[in-house]
Amino acid sequence: MKPDYSATLKKLRKLNTKKLDSLFHELHDQAFEHIDCLECANCCKSLGPRLSDIDIKRLATHLKIKESDFITEYLRIDEDKDYVFKSMPCPFLMDDNYCIVYKSRPKACREYTHTNQKNIKSILSTCVKNIPTCPVVE
Repeated sequence: MKPDYSATLKKLRKLNTKKLDSLFHELHDQAFEHIDCLECANCCKSLGPRLSDIDIKRLATHLKIKESDFITEYLRIDEDKDYVFKSMPCPFLMDDNYCIVYKSRPKACREYTHTNQKNIKSILSTCVKNIPTCPVVE
């Protein structure tokens, strides 16, 4: 059974935006002092990021292939009409949880867990959705 975070979310939404951002950023920094993403990589194993045209261009350049070939090889269009990876785990995740395209990874991967963004209030529901995937968000 999933925990119910509705009461917590209601309280958080009542906080001043700057105060909430400050709280989340502090907790984000504290969590990453103790958690090594390379030990987990759950996000890379189970979440499919949306890839923008800029992401596709960056990754194709990194891999030294044409954008059209990158799309054909690695991507599909999902139900929201967005480009996502054809399969999970991420095709660029290695057995040791390192990413072979790390410096060129998609924006969604760069910003994950999203807990250090400004105006966190606007994405609180996304943060809650990430709880089962990422120990930082817990």
